[in-house]
Amino acid sequence: MAGALSHIRVLDLSRILAGPWAGQILGDLGAEVIKVERPGVGDDTRAWGPPYLKDAHGENTSEAAYYLCANRNKKSVTIDFTQPEGQALVRELAMQCDIVIENFKVGGLQQYGLDYASLKALNPRLIYCSITGFGQDGPYAARAGYDFLIQGLGGLMSLTGRKDGEQGAGPMKVGVALTDVLTGLYATTSILAALAHRDQTGVGQAVDLALLDVQVACLANQNMNFLTTGAAPKRLGNAHPNIVPYQDFPTADGDMILAIGNDGQFSRFCDIAGHPEWALDARFTTNAGRVQHRDILLPLIRQATVMRSTQHWISALEPASVPCGPINDLAQVFDDPQVQARGMKIELPHPTAGNVALVASPIRLSATPVEYRNGPPLLGQHTREVLGGVLGLDVERIEQLAQQGVI
Repeated sequence: MAGALSHIRVLDLSRILAGPWAGQILGDLGAEVIKVERPGVGDDTRAWGPPYLKDAHGENTSEAAYYLCANRNKKSVTIDFTQPEGQALVRELAMQCDIVIENFKVGGLQQYGLDYASLKALNPRLIYCSITGFGQDGPYAARAGYDFLIQGLGGLMSLTGRKDGEQGAGPMKVGVALTDVLTGLYATTSILAALAHRDQTGVGQAVDLALLDVQVACLANQNMNFLTTGAAPKRLGNAHPNIVPYQDFPTADGDMILAIGNDGQFSRFCDIAGHPEWALDARFTTNAGRVQHRDILLPLIRQATVMRSTQHWISALEPASVPCGPINDLAQVFDDPQVQARGMKIELPHPTAGNVALVASPIRLSATPVEYRNGPPLLGQHTREVLGGVLGLDVERIEQLAQQGVI
């Protein structure tokens, strides 16, 4: 069965992560995604290695693992749109597309006639999604934005890391480019909303997404902790500002996570830990009390958890519906029976490597399931196919463009 977006064509002018992440999601949902890249160079992340994908002979290919994470289900077309002929090709493609995704600096595409106003005049139904660091307006609009920079500027790093006074204290970024990924998700949501609006009106629109806006919005309860009290939240390591106990604890052979969300779970944990008196202590009976007296309670819990292995605790707590779990590395993640049962690792054919291992989409649709049509493309792999099939250019014209260095 065709994917939910099999009637949609996307022109992906973006690179790095946020834009390509959105393009990949749309591709997974069935859209035809045409990725336009610079001839000879391509998306910056193609070279962001090591590690690189290995070919059939065990040698490095030109595809870094970073690039592979966000570019399946796309067709790669190389066009130099600094040249007038290249600009004309991109405009022609935009006229045949429903969506454009770009992440150039504010105004960066205007000089090429590839900005929203220019393309809207050619295709009023076009949905044009611009992703920048700081948005299309405001005092920072002209600045370049990168995930790490935004994690710091947007407050995430002020909440991440060991608390003051502990060994290794200080701000810490998240271990993946989470702001980019979240922006890609918001971009996808915005694009789907714009498609729904177009279905009703026949008219497209511009989407303005800023990494900083997304980062601030996604601080969720920590935002409200500040707005409610006026006091900026502090770093708590792996602890939770509003729930106790809800963090990592040492075990006899490592560490585990205890994520107790209500008083009943806490009482059952206390029984299994051999300390039912904790649940009867007026200081710890309610979550509010446990938050207030966390400095007293947490050392007591650590003294208990360290006496047994991680697996012992999980085996004892899970049957009692006390949320807990191990802290896995990625090898353990992909060996986990639940991850395997959900099919989170897939393999797709690759022109030089034979097959490439990828992470599956988490989207599960009963009527229009995600499609895995092709792996991340080689640079320019589909240039002739797209120019001939979508734009109707003949072989002679395509060869002429290649000789001119336009493609």
